[in-house]
Amino acid sequence: MAFFIASSPHTQKRRSLSNMMLLVAICAIPGILAQTYFFGFGTIIQVLFAILVAWSFESIVMLLRGRSPFNALRDNSALLTALLLAIAIPPLSPWWITVIGLFFAIVIAKHLYGGIGQNLFNPAMVAYVVLLISFPVQMTSWATPAQISSTPVGATDALSLIFSGFNIDGMSLQQIRTGVDGITMATPLDTVKTGLGHGQTLSEITSSPLFSGIAGFGWEWVNIMFLIGGLAMIKLRVIQWYIPAGVLAGMLGMSLVLFIIAPGAQGSPLFQLFSGATMLGAFFIATDPVSAATTVKGRLIFGALIGVLVIIIRTFGGFPDGIAFAVIIANMCVPLIDYYTKPRTYGHK
Repeated sequence: MAFFIASSPHTQKRRSLSNMMLLVAICAIPGILAQTYFFGFGTIIQVLFAILVAWSFESIVMLLRGRSPFNALRDNSALLTALLLAIAIPPLSPWWITVIGLFFAIVIAKHLYGGIGQNLFNPAMVAYVVLLISFPVQMTSWATPAQISSTPVGATDALSLIFSGFNIDGMSLQQIRTGVDGITMATPLDTVKTGLGHGQTLSEITSSPLFSGIAGFGWEWVNIMFLIGGLAMIKLRVIQWYIPAGVLAGMLGMSLVLFIIAPGAQGSPLFQLFSGATMLGAFFIATDPVSAATTVKGRLIFGALIGVLVIIIRTFGGFPDGIAFAVIIANMCVPLIDYYTKPRTYGHK
């Protein structure tokens, strides 16, 4: 038998990298459909456009490196990066947001470090952080759920807004955002954070039609669908349970402590678990096999660190969610985590 030496990611199951990446993308479909149902066809448009852009950047870089682009495209890593970034940004973000983000994800965060298996950070989260810091207005302009909006955005309007900045009636996104219904287009996390900063109480904030159920109208269902997709990945052994369990346990524990200390300073622990990109981050982003910890204990610690950081950023930081920042900070800690959690060599005292 031949002995092959290759860079990460490594899996114990006899499954190719391309199949793994494709299964992750397939398991994300329930969450994508839920996000499309509540926030419009912009999500689907962003996903399709992002995949084309990512494939283009991947092909150009591989040609510049003197390698075949077809082999790189077949591993589906560019497809998955595009998918994760497209569903993380607001559905009606302008097209150039996607292009800039994927340039940083594919060219800078991935190929500048040597390509798949060599990147230190999750490429999609690097792109998201760059975009959020550089273009905060565009990156926080989420649509009001269509079911409670007086100006719902159809597929044609979404396509026009993304690529021209105006809908078919000539209204800009800003004009649609300040419609007559008076409902903010911020996420529930952003609404809670802003309201508390302005001295409002949680009961006053959650009286808005934007809040319904556990974590805001539509958002709990999006998270539930990503949770179902994540559990399917565990069942199929595409990922292991350690990192998602660590993320959710870290978030639950930290949010519970802060909720007990100051119950009016943030949402409930259940609100935190089913708001924003929690389940997407726990199952689809933090579990990146290249940039995550590799030991069993290390994965639990890595996940818990992300969960704790998410709650700290949401509560005390300047950004409403914090998944991307938490993942990148935890990526920096991976060498240290792996060093102190590596299993003892057999026979070593």
